[in-house]
Amino acid sequence: MTEPVRLAKRVIALTQCSRREAEQYIEGGWVRVDGAVVEEPQFMVDAQTVTLDPHAELIPTEPATLVLHKPVRYDAVGGANPANVLITPESRSSDDPSGVRPLKRHLHRLTSPLSLPTRASGLLIYTQDWRVTRKLTEDVNRVEQEFVVDVSGTLVPNGLALLNHGLRFNNYAMPPIKVSWQSEQRLRFAFKVLQPTQIEAMCQAVGLTVLAMKRLRVGRISLSKLPVGQWRYLAPDERI
Repeated sequence: MTEPVRLAKRVIALTQCSRREAEQYIEGGWVRVDGAVVEEPQFMVDAQTVTLDPHAELIPTEPATLVLHKPVRYDAVGGANPANVLITPESRSSDDPSGVRPLKRHLHRLTSPLSLPTRASGLLIYTQDWRVTRKLTEDVNRVEQEFVVDVSGTLVPNGLALLNHGLRFNNYAMPPIKVSWQSEQRLRFAFKVLQPTQIEAMCQAVGLTVLAMKRLRVGRISLSKLPVGQWRYLAPDERI
C-alpha cells in the first residue's frame, strides 16, 4: 500500500515542475485523476492514475463573470449567490460563445452587484471579479440599462413625455431617460441613473400598471438569445 500524498506532489513528480506550477496546472483544470478533472491541489491520491492534459498551459486562473437569463420570481436582488442558485454546470448554455474553459471554481463565491427585482426577468450578472463589481456599483451611473415593460391601462395626457422627463417623487425630480413605445402594450426604458425598482412607480404615475418587465441589456452586454434559466460566460474581450 502506498502512502496517500497531495495531488500537487504527484504532479511535481510527474512533470518535474515547481510546486506553484503544479498548483497552477491543477487549478486550471488540466489534471485528471483516473480520468476525472480534479481542481484541488490538496486532493489526496495514492494508487490512482494521474495525467496532465497535453495542451496544459501555465496561466493564472482568472476570476469569472457570468451572464444569467433570470426567470420571473427568482430571488436575486444582489449580494451573495442565493442557496437556490440556478447557476450549475448543467444550466450553462450549450451555445456559449465565450470560449472560456469551464472550471468548478468559477461557480463559487459569486456576487450579483446589480440587482433585479424578483418579479422581473432578464439579464443578471454574477461575478468573482472586483473590477466588474466596482463597475456595477461605484460606476453604475455611467452604465446604461435597457428594459422592456409590458403594461396595461390608459396613459394620461402627455404621459410619455412625463416618463422621459418630468416626474417627481418625494420632491425629487426623476432624471431624464429614454422611454418609447415598442407596441401597444410594451414600453422600452433606457437609462443610466434610474433604479429598476422605480419603473413600476413611474408607470403608475402616468396611469399604467406594470404586467411584466425584462432587462435586455447592461452597458454593452445584451441578453441576446440566451434561454431562460441558462447562463454563459462573459468572454475575455467583452466589456460592460
